[in-house]
Amino acid sequence: MGGDTIQRHIFICAEPQKGECCSPEKGAAAWKYLKKRLKQLGLDGPKRENGGGIARSKADCLRICFAGPVAVVWPDGVWYHSCTEDVLEKIIQQHLIGGQPVEEFRLRPRQG
Repeated sequence: MGGDTIQRHIFICAEPQKGECCSPEKGAAAWKYLKKRLKQLGLDGPKRENGGGIARSKADCLRICFAGPVAVVWPDGVWYHSCTEDVLEKIIQQHLIGGQPVEEFRLRPRQG
């Protein structure tokens, strides 16, 4: 797996040991939902004729310790906050499938 068979890869801070960005329960629920939906939609794994192309990885910590669960989509380098099931569904539909970042949940550097 990898190379040109994966178009996007989503990493999500799920089940953080320190629980600083979100509770372990909230992170676990987000991870479970992401896995389930990517499989249901036929997006999980290497690119195939009838789908695939999206990889997913669970991280203990992405080092953004607030407003979690936090996720990042590569190779786009787009970071997201508050990745509950509803937000993940928007990210899946709009960004992973449609190629457009979900601006309302995009994590941006502080100005100033």
